[in-house]
Amino acid sequence: MAKAKTTRKPASGREWFRINARGETAAELSIFGDIGEDWWAEESNTAKNVVDRIQALGDVTELTVRINSYGGSVADGLAIYNALRRHPAEVTVTVEGVAVSIASLIAMAGDIVVMPSNTLMMVHAPWGGAIGNAKDMREMADTLDKYAAAMANTYALKTGRGYDEMLALLSGGDDHWFTAAEAVEAGLADYMIEPLEAAASLRMSRFDIPAATAASLQEEPAMTEKKQSTAPKADSTTPEPQGATPEIQPDNVAVIDKAAEARLRDQIKARNTEIRDRFQKHMGKDGVSGLYQDLIADVDVTVEGAMAKLLDHLARDVEPAHPAGSAANVAAGLDERDKRMEGVSAALMVRAGVASPEVRAKMDSSNPFRGMRLLDIAKDSLERGGVSTRGMMPMEIVGAAFTQSTSDFPILLENTMHKTLQSAYALAPDTWSRFCAIGSVSDFRDHNRYRLGSLGNLEVVNELGEFQNKEIPDGEKAKIAVQTRGNIVNMSRQMVINDDLGAFLGLAAMQGRAARRTIEATVYAVLGENGGLGPMLLDGLPIFDAGHSNLGSGAVNSVAHWDTLRVLMAQQMDVSGNDFLDLRPAIWLGPIGLGGLARQINESQYDDEATKRQNRPNISRGLVRDIVDTPRLSGTRYYMFADPAEAPVLEVAFLDGNQAPYLERQDGFDVDGSRFKVRLDFGVAGVDFRGAITDAGTGGG
Repeated sequence: MAKAKTTRKPASGREWFRINARGETAAELSIFGDIGEDWWAEESNTAKNVVDRIQALGDVTELTVRINSYGGSVADGLAIYNALRRHPAEVTVTVEGVAVSIASLIAMAGDIVVMPSNTLMMVHAPWGGAIGNAKDMREMADTLDKYAAAMANTYALKTGRGYDEMLALLSGGDDHWFTAAEAVEAGLADYMIEPLEAAASLRMSRFDIPAATAASLQEEPAMTEKKQSTAPKADSTTPEPQGATPEIQPDNVAVIDKAAEARLRDQIKARNTEIRDRFQKHMGKDGVSGLYQDLIADVDVTVEGAMAKLLDHLARDVEPAHPAGSAANVAAGLDERDKRMEGVSAALMVRAGVASPEVRAKMDSSNPFRGMRLLDIAKDSLERGGVSTRGMMPMEIVGAAFTQSTSDFPILLENTMHKTLQSAYALAPDTWSRFCAIGSVSDFRDHNRYRLGSLGNLEVVNELGEFQNKEIPDGEKAKIAVQTRGNIVNMSRQMVINDDLGAFLGLAAMQGRAARRTIEATVYAVLGENGGLGPMLLDGLPIFDAGHSNLGSGAVNSVAHWDTLRVLMAQQMDVSGNDFLDLRPAIWLGPIGLGGLARQINESQYDDEATKRQNRPNISRGLVRDIVDTPRLSGTRYYMFADPAEAPVLEVAFLDGNQAPYLERQDGFDVDGSRFKVRLDFGVAGVDFRGAITDAGTGGG
C-alpha cells in the first residue's frame, strides 16, 4: 500500500509539490511552482525530487497529477514527463491554474488531461542564455533547437497532430496561449470541466487584475468535453454542481477568454515597463542586467518585489554600519554565501593552475581567499559556523570541518571540484561530435530509433476518377542504450593539511578530461568493430557492407575516386526503396597520416595529379566541409559521412540529455575525509547505414 509522504515546506509556507495516497490503488501528485532547482524552496520541483516520489508510490493503478506552474528547466521537465509516462498507473492530469512552457509538456504525460474552464495552457519555444563569443552563441542556438525538436515529438504524440505543426509552436518568439476550450480543440487536453473550488486558478492577484476581469475568467459556465460523449467522473475533491449549468459553444468561451487574456497581457506589459524604468539608471552596475532579465522572466515577482531584490543586489558589497556582534548588526544572507563560494572556488582553481582564462582574469586583490591554504579555509568555515578553533590541532580542525553540520567546508570543496571537472571536460578536444548524432534517452533500457518508409510518387487518377490505395510502408529501427561510467576520488584530511591542490583539483581536472576522452574512445571502438566496418545493425549486417551499397572499391585515394564515392552515397534509396535520398558527403574521417592528402584533394583548385599541368578544375574541390584525421584510426581505410543532422549513422545518447559528467560527494566512514564520485551516463550505437561510405584505400578490400 502506498504511504503518504511528509512534505517539507519553505519558510514562506508555500507547498511546491505533494504526494498523497488516496487508497491502496490511487495516489495524487501536486506540482506547484517552477520546474527545476529553486533556492527559495527547501524542496523544489527538480526531476530527482519528483521522480523519487513517483517511484516511491509503488503499484498504484491510478495517479492524479495536479499542475499549476509557469515552467522552468526543460531538462527537469522532460525527465518528469518520462517518469510519468513510464509509470504503470493510469495518469490523469488536471491543470489547476496554468500549465505554461515546460509545465505544459509535463501535462502531456496524462492518459487523460482535464482543464477547468478558467485555466490556461501556454506553449512556446525553449529559451536560455549564454555568455561568450559568437561560437558559444551559435552552440546555444543549436542546443535550443534540439530541445525544441525533442519537445515537438511529445506534443505531437499527445495531440495526434503532425510533428512540423508542433515544431512551429516551438519556433520563433511567440507565446501560444490556449484557453481550456482551445486546448481541447487542439488536442492538448481531453476534457473541459467547470472550475474547481480547490483549484489554484491563475493566482492573478499579483497582476492587480480588476475584479470584473477576474470574475470573467473564474465564473465561466461549464462545458462538456469535445472528444468523447461522456466526461470523466470527478474525484473526491470536485464539488457537485448545483443545478443544471447551461452549455455554451467553444467559440463563445474562446471570445471571453481571449478578451481576458488580452487584459492580462496588458497588466504584464505595464509591470514589465515599470520594472524596466526603475532599473534603467542601475543597468551599468555589475550583475544588474542579469538580475533584470531574471525578474522580467518570472511573472510571480511584483514591481515591489523586484525593487526589493534590486536593493539587496546593490547592497551586497556594502560594509555593515555596525561591528559584528552589536545589536544592530545584520547577518549575511544568501548573496554573501554565494559570493564566498565563488571566491573560494576561484582562489583554489587559480592556485592549482586549473582555472579558465575567465576565472584568472577576474582574480585580483579584492578576493579575500587569495593565497589561503586549504587548512585556512577549513578553519574559516568552522568559525563562520559558530565553532571556535582556539587550541585545536590541524587534524582536529580538518576533522571538524568535514563533520560539523554548520561547516560548509565539504560543500566548498564539492563546488570547486565540480567547476574544475566541468571546465576540464568542456575544454578537452574531441572529434566524435563532428560526425556523430547526439541523442537523449530517459532510462537504461534499449531505446528504439525508427526510420519510416515512404509512399512513393502520386499515381495518375484513372478515367473513372478513382484514386489508388497505397499500403502504409513498414519502417526500420535500431536500438541504443546508455551505460554508467565513472570513478571515485578520495579527499583525505592529510591532503587538506598538506595543501595538496594537485591531488585535489588536479585529479578533478583529469577526471573531466577522462570523461570526454572516454566518449571519444568508445565511439572509435564501436566504429572499429568488424574490422572497421562498424557495429551490426538489426538487419544482421554491419553498417558498411556490400548489401548496404556503401563500400568503395578500394582504389587509390584521389580526386576521381572521391567523386565516385559521392555518386555512390547519392544513390542510396529511402527505407521503402521508392526514391533516392540524394545525400552528399559532409565529413571526411580517416587516419592522421591521410589527413594531409585529404585536405589537398578537398582544397586544391586544379586536379594537377590526374591531368599533368593541364589546369583542369578539381571536380572534388570543397566536397566535404570538415576533415577529421585522428591517430585513433590506422591503415588506409577512411570514411565519408553525410551531415549527422540529416542522416545519422552513429549516435551518442546521454541519459536525460545531460552531456557533462556529474559529481557527487559522500562524507564516508571508511575514508578519513570525503569521497567524490564522477559519473557519466552515455551509450554509442549504429542507427543507420545510408549516411556514410567507407573505402579501404590503396590496400583494397
